[in-house]
Amino acid sequence: MAVRSAQATWNGTLKEGNGTMKVGSGFFEGPFTFASRFEEGKGTNPEELIGAAHAGCYSMFLSALLTNAGFKPNRINTTATVYLGAGPTITKIELNTEADVPGLDEATFAEKAAAAKQGCPVSKALASVEIELTARLLA
Repeated sequence: MAVRSAQATWNGTLKEGNGTMKVGSGFFEGPFTFASRFEEGKGTNPEELIGAAHAGCYSMFLSALLTNAGFKPNRINTTATVYLGAGPTITKIELNTEADVPGLDEATFAEKAAAAKQGCPVSKALASVEIELTARLLA
């Protein structure tokens, strides 16, 4: 299986410092600061990147489950909202997904959506975090 990497550099103190995060493929590099992580400053943060990874992983895994069940998804769109609480600790992730899958019934969709929440590799890696799922099949 694949091995992936990313890197981060932090310069200076916690509140006055700054850094960059970069994925190994080079397709994303973004700045981050105390303000971008804990307040509303410009830049990215680790939680936002975890959310992107989780949304992408979930969407792909749900597509695989649906395809293996004989359905061909047109589109699956997932948003992951990551909550950072005291500690700091990631306390919860909300996955909200919408799927356009011709011929799929609600019951099968609900079953596959729940299975994808449990089975996607990022969900498994985040097993200590509460993950809530809202899934909607588009008509």
